[in-house]
Amino acid sequence: MKFDGTLSKMVSYPDLPIKYQLMLGEVRFDISKLIGSQVKLKYSGKIFCGNCGKKTKKSYGQGYCFPCTMKLAQCDLCIMKPETCHYDKGTCREPAWGEEHCMKPHVVYLANSSGLKVGITRRTQVPTRWIDQGATQALPIIEVQKRLTSGLIEVLFKKHISDKTDWRKMLKGSAEEINLLEWKEKLLNLVSEDLKGHEYKILNEPEHKFSYPVSVYPEKVSSFNLDKVPEIESKLIGIKGQYLIFESGVLNVRSHSGYEVTIEGESCN
Repeated sequence: MKFDGTLSKMVSYPDLPIKYQLMLGEVRFDISKLIGSQVKLKYSGKIFCGNCGKKTKKSYGQGYCFPCTMKLAQCDLCIMKPETCHYDKGTCREPAWGEEHCMKPHVVYLANSSGLKVGITRRTQVPTRWIDQGATQALPIIEVQKRLTSGLIEVLFKKHISDKTDWRKMLKGSAEEINLLEWKEKLLNLVSEDLKGHEYKILNEPEHKFSYPVSVYPEKVSSFNLDKVPEIESKLIGIKGQYLIFESGVLNVRSHSGYEVTIEGESCN
Protein backbone atom coordinates (compact mmCIF):
# COMPACT_ATOMS: atom_id res chain seq x y z
CA MET A 1 0.00 0.00 0.00
CA LYS A 2 1.16 3.51 -0.83
CA PHE A 3 -0.41 6.84 0.12
CA ASP A 4 0.65 10.46 -0.16
CA GLY A 5 -0.68 13.79 1.08
CA THR A 6 -0.31 16.25 3.95
CA LEU A 7 -0.17 14.92 7.50
CA SER A 8 -2.68 15.86 10.18
CA LYS A 9 -3.67 14.50 13.59
CA MET A 10 -4.48 10.79 13.56
CA VAL A 11 -8.09 9.76 14.12
CA SER A 12 -8.54 7.23 16.92
CA TYR A 13 -11.28 4.78 17.84
CA PRO A 14 -11.64 3.52 21.45
CA ASP A 15 -11.46 -0.19 20.71
CA LEU A 16 -9.31 -2.73 22.56
CA PRO A 17 -6.66 -1.97 21.52
CA ILE A 18 -7.13 1.56 20.14
CA LYS A 19 -7.45 1.70 16.35
CA TYR A 20 -5.88 4.53 14.37
CA GLN A 21 -6.44 6.08 10.98
CA LEU A 22 -3.71 8.24 9.50
CA MET A 23 -4.88 11.37 7.72
CA LEU A 24 -3.11 12.39 4.51
CA GLY A 25 -5.04 15.31 3.08
CA GLU A 26 -8.51 14.00 2.29
CA VAL A 27 -7.32 10.39 2.42
CA ARG A 28 -7.44 8.30 5.59
CA PHE A 29 -6.31 4.71 6.06
CA ASP A 30 -5.94 2.19 8.86
CA ILE A 31 -2.33 2.74 9.93
CA SER A 32 -2.77 0.09 12.65
CA LYS A 33 -2.57 -2.57 9.92
CA LEU A 34 1.03 -1.61 9.19
CA ILE A 35 2.26 -2.49 12.68
CA GLY A 36 4.86 -5.22 12.34
CA SER A 37 5.82 -4.29 8.79
CA GLN A 38 8.65 -2.31 7.25
CA VAL A 39 7.40 1.20 6.51
CA LYS A 40 8.92 3.94 4.39
CA LEU A 41 7.89 7.52 5.10
CA LYS A 42 9.35 10.26 2.92
CA TYR A 43 8.88 14.02 3.39
CA SER A 44 8.71 16.01 0.13
CA GLY A 45 10.10 19.20 1.64
CA LYS A 46 6.75 20.99 1.28
CA ILE A 47 4.50 22.25 4.09
CA PHE A 48 0.95 23.52 3.59
CA CYS A 49 -1.15 25.53 6.05
CA GLY A 50 -4.05 23.56 7.48
CA ASN A 51 -6.29 26.65 7.35
CA CYS A 52 -5.61 28.60 4.14
CA GLY A 53 -3.81 25.83 2.24
CA LYS A 54 -0.88 28.04 1.24
CA LYS A 55 2.64 26.69 1.11
CA THR A 56 4.71 27.80 4.09
CA LYS A 57 8.38 27.47 5.00
CA LYS A 58 7.55 26.52 8.58
CA SER A 59 4.59 25.01 10.41
CA TYR A 60 3.31 27.01 13.38
CA GLY A 61 0.80 25.97 16.03
CA GLN A 62 0.70 22.37 14.78
CA GLY A 63 -0.07 22.98 11.14
CA TYR A 64 -0.55 26.65 10.25
CA CYS A 65 1.30 29.39 8.41
CA PHE A 66 2.42 32.41 10.43
CA PRO A 67 -0.39 34.80 9.30
CA CYS A 68 -3.08 32.24 10.22
CA THR A 69 -1.41 31.64 13.58
CA MET A 70 -1.76 35.36 14.30
CA LYS A 71 -5.46 35.54 13.41
CA LEU A 72 -6.99 32.18 14.40
CA ALA A 73 -8.57 31.89 17.85
CA GLN A 74 -7.44 28.27 18.06
CA CYS A 75 -3.82 29.48 17.91
CA ASP A 76 -4.17 32.08 20.67
CA LEU A 77 -2.28 31.72 23.95
CA CYS A 78 -5.53 31.01 25.81
CA ILE A 79 -5.79 27.63 24.11
CA MET A 80 -2.67 26.53 25.99
CA LYS A 81 -3.63 28.49 29.10
CA PRO A 82 -7.45 28.36 29.30
CA GLU A 83 -7.46 30.37 32.53
CA THR A 84 -6.47 33.38 30.36
CA CYS A 85 -9.57 33.12 28.11
CA HIS A 86 -10.62 36.67 27.19
CA TYR A 87 -13.90 36.03 25.37
CA ASP A 88 -15.90 37.80 28.09
CA LYS A 89 -13.72 40.89 27.59
CA GLY A 90 -14.80 41.11 23.96
CA THR A 91 -11.30 40.55 22.59
CA CYS A 92 -11.62 37.00 21.21
CA ARG A 93 -10.01 36.76 17.77
CA GLU A 94 -13.02 34.84 16.41
CA PRO A 95 -16.09 35.23 18.63
CA ALA A 96 -18.12 32.69 16.63
CA TRP A 97 -15.35 30.10 17.02
CA GLY A 98 -15.13 30.89 20.72
CA GLU A 99 -18.88 30.34 21.14
CA GLU A 100 -18.67 27.00 19.35
CA HIS A 101 -15.60 25.67 21.15
CA CYS A 102 -15.15 27.55 24.44
CA MET A 103 -18.68 28.42 25.55
CA LYS A 104 -19.53 24.72 25.75
CA PRO A 105 -19.44 22.14 28.58
CA HIS A 106 -15.90 21.23 29.61
CA VAL A 107 -14.62 18.42 31.81
CA VAL A 108 -11.82 18.59 34.36
CA TYR A 109 -10.25 15.14 34.58
CA LEU A 110 -7.51 13.04 36.11
CA ALA A 111 -5.45 10.84 33.81
CA ASN A 112 -2.50 8.50 33.90
CA SER A 113 -0.21 8.68 30.87
CA SER A 114 3.23 8.79 32.46
CA GLY A 115 1.91 9.31 35.98
CA LEU A 116 -0.93 11.26 37.59
CA LYS A 117 -1.98 14.48 35.90
CA VAL A 118 -4.92 16.87 35.71
CA GLY A 119 -6.34 18.24 32.49
CA ILE A 120 -9.38 19.75 30.81
CA THR A 121 -11.24 19.00 27.60
CA ARG A 122 -14.52 19.77 25.89
CA ARG A 123 -17.19 17.22 26.76
CA THR A 124 -17.37 16.33 23.06
CA GLN A 125 -13.65 15.42 23.10
CA VAL A 126 -14.13 12.58 25.58
CA PRO A 127 -12.38 10.11 25.21
CA THR A 128 -10.35 11.40 22.23
CA ARG A 129 -8.32 13.82 24.35
CA TRP A 130 -7.12 11.04 26.65
CA ILE A 131 -6.16 8.77 23.77
CA ASP A 132 -4.18 11.61 22.13
CA GLN A 133 -2.19 11.88 25.36
CA GLY A 134 -1.51 8.15 25.50
CA ALA A 135 -3.43 7.74 28.76
CA THR A 136 -4.03 4.24 30.09
CA GLN A 137 -6.54 5.52 32.67
CA ALA A 138 -8.79 8.58 32.84
CA LEU A 139 -11.50 9.79 35.20
CA PRO A 140 -13.81 12.80 34.64
CA ILE A 141 -14.23 14.61 37.96
CA ILE A 142 -15.89 17.99 37.34
CA GLU A 143 -18.05 19.47 34.60
CA VAL A 144 -18.46 23.21 33.95
CA GLN A 145 -20.24 25.24 31.30
CA LYS A 146 -17.31 27.08 29.69
CA ARG A 147 -13.60 26.72 29.06
CA LEU A 148 -12.51 29.63 31.27
CA THR A 149 -14.03 28.04 34.37
CA SER A 150 -12.39 24.70 33.62
CA GLY A 151 -9.05 26.45 33.29
CA LEU A 152 -9.42 28.26 36.59
CA ILE A 153 -10.33 25.01 38.36
CA GLU A 154 -7.42 23.22 36.70
CA VAL A 155 -5.10 25.86 38.18
CA LEU A 156 -6.37 24.92 41.65
CA PHE A 157 -5.51 21.25 41.07
CA LYS A 158 -2.11 22.12 39.56
CA LYS A 159 -1.03 23.34 42.99
CA HIS A 160 -1.07 19.69 44.07
CA ILE A 161 -0.41 17.55 40.96
CA SER A 162 1.14 17.97 37.52
CA ASP A 163 -0.68 18.96 34.34
CA LYS A 164 2.07 17.57 32.09
CA THR A 165 2.78 14.25 30.40
CA ASP A 166 6.34 12.97 30.16
CA TRP A 167 6.09 11.82 26.54
CA ARG A 168 9.30 9.81 26.67
CA LYS A 169 8.13 7.89 29.72
CA MET A 170 4.70 7.43 28.14
CA LEU A 171 6.29 5.84 25.07
CA LYS A 172 8.38 3.39 27.09
CA GLY A 173 5.38 1.41 28.30
CA SER A 174 2.12 1.46 30.26
CA ALA A 175 2.20 3.59 33.38
CA GLU A 176 1.81 1.87 36.74
CA GLU A 177 -1.88 1.81 37.65
CA ILE A 178 -3.14 4.59 39.93
CA ASN A 179 -6.24 4.69 42.13
CA LEU A 180 -7.88 7.68 40.44
CA LEU A 181 -11.02 7.56 42.59
CA GLU A 182 -8.89 7.88 45.71
CA TRP A 183 -7.03 10.84 44.22
CA LYS A 184 -10.30 12.45 43.14
CA GLU A 185 -11.58 12.52 46.73
CA LYS A 186 -8.25 13.70 48.07
CA LEU A 187 -7.95 16.58 45.61
CA LEU A 188 -11.57 17.69 45.97
CA ASN A 189 -10.98 17.97 49.72
CA LEU A 190 -7.80 19.98 49.18
CA VAL A 191 -9.48 22.58 46.94
CA SER A 192 -12.99 22.56 48.43
CA GLU A 193 -12.80 26.12 49.77
CA ASP A 194 -11.42 27.57 46.53
CA LEU A 195 -14.07 25.78 44.45
CA LYS A 196 -16.83 27.73 46.17
CA GLY A 197 -16.24 30.68 43.85
CA HIS A 198 -17.08 28.65 40.73
CA GLU A 199 -20.16 27.07 39.17
CA TYR A 200 -19.46 23.37 38.69
CA LYS A 201 -20.85 19.86 38.98
CA ILE A 202 -18.96 16.99 40.57
CA LEU A 203 -19.20 13.94 38.34
CA ASN A 204 -19.70 10.34 39.37
CA GLU A 205 -18.71 8.69 36.13
CA PRO A 206 -16.79 5.42 35.68
CA GLU A 207 -13.08 5.30 35.05
CA HIS A 208 -11.93 4.79 31.46
CA LYS A 209 -9.08 2.41 30.59
CA PHE A 210 -7.16 2.17 27.33
CA SER A 211 -4.68 -0.15 25.66
CA TYR A 212 -2.64 0.68 22.58
CA PRO A 213 -1.51 -1.29 19.52
CA VAL A 214 2.16 -1.65 20.47
CA SER A 215 4.00 -4.92 19.81
CA VAL A 216 7.05 -3.88 21.84
CA TYR A 217 7.95 -0.67 23.66
CA PRO A 218 11.37 0.91 23.02
CA GLU A 219 13.92 0.94 25.85
CA LYS A 220 15.21 4.30 24.68
CA VAL A 221 13.12 6.94 22.97
CA SER A 222 14.51 9.20 20.26
CA SER A 223 12.28 11.35 18.10
CA PHE A 224 12.36 12.09 14.38
CA ASN A 225 12.24 15.63 13.03
CA LEU A 226 11.32 15.50 9.35
CA ASP A 227 13.08 18.82 8.71
CA LYS A 228 16.34 17.13 9.72
CA VAL A 229 15.58 13.53 8.73
CA PRO A 230 13.22 13.68 5.71
CA GLU A 231 13.09 9.93 5.17
CA ILE A 232 12.28 7.14 7.64
CA GLU A 233 12.58 3.49 6.67
CA SER A 234 12.03 1.23 9.64
CA LYS A 235 9.74 -1.38 11.15
CA LEU A 236 6.58 0.12 12.68
CA ILE A 237 6.24 -1.49 16.13
CA GLY A 238 3.35 0.48 17.59
CA ILE A 239 1.16 3.56 17.88
CA LYS A 240 0.41 5.46 21.07
CA GLY A 241 -1.00 8.92 21.62
CA GLN A 242 -0.14 10.78 18.42
CA TYR A 243 3.14 8.94 17.94
CA LEU A 244 4.17 6.37 15.37
CA ILE A 245 6.69 4.10 17.12
CA PHE A 246 9.38 2.71 14.84
CA GLU A 247 12.28 0.44 15.78
CA SER A 248 14.62 3.35 15.01
CA GLY A 249 12.67 6.15 16.72
CA VAL A 250 9.28 7.83 17.12
CA LEU A 251 7.44 10.39 15.03
CA ASN A 252 4.98 12.87 16.52
CA VAL A 253 2.38 13.03 13.75
CA ARG A 254 0.49 16.00 15.18
CA SER A 255 3.59 18.20 15.40
CA HIS A 256 4.22 17.52 11.69
CA SER A 257 0.75 18.60 10.57
CA GLY A 258 0.85 20.12 7.08
CA TYR A 259 3.97 18.21 6.01
CA GLU A 260 3.58 16.54 2.62
CA VAL A 261 4.69 12.91 2.79
CA THR A 262 4.52 9.58 1.03
CA ILE A 263 4.01 6.40 3.07
CA GLU A 264 4.63 2.87 1.82
CA GLY A 265 4.19 -0.45 3.62
CA GLU A 266 2.60 -3.86 3.45
CA SER A 267 -0.36 -4.65 5.70
CA CYS A 268 0.39 -7.32 8.33
CA ASN A 269 -3.21 -7.94 9.45
